[in-house]
Amino acid sequence: MLQADGRASIRSVAERVHVSRANAYARINRLIDDGVIRGFGARVNHERAGQGTSAYITLKIVQNSWRTVREQLRQLPGASHIALVGGDFDVLLLVHTPDNRALREVVLTRLQAIPEVLSTRTLLVFEEEDLEPQG
Repeated sequence: MLQADGRASIRSVAERVHVSRANAYARINRLIDDGVIRGFGARVNHERAGQGTSAYITLKIVQNSWRTVREQLRQLPGASHIALVGGDFDVLLLVHTPDNRALREVVLTRLQAIPEVLSTRTLLVFEEEDLEPQG
């Protein structure tokens, strides 16, 4: 329920799952304390927020350099998701930039300047949609 509406009140959560407010409050706090709920945020329409260009970028990196590369990727402007993956490439990076020129800067100047990055491939996003949690 909180995935669909992170602003839901404790009262509405309690009513929906048929527990007392105190019980709902305790359960939510336990989920936060246990790290199951990592935080609450807003889903952003990147185009309306001035970030009209999105791309998934695949990276091949030097073996055993994940931690070093991850820290550098976190500093990239517009980086919104970073994943270490298995397959034909090592890292999948999602970036949102104002336009293609800014995307070019991220890929050709910032990413390719990281010594541990061996190669990149950019997949331009034409359209995207956030999936609503089922429940």
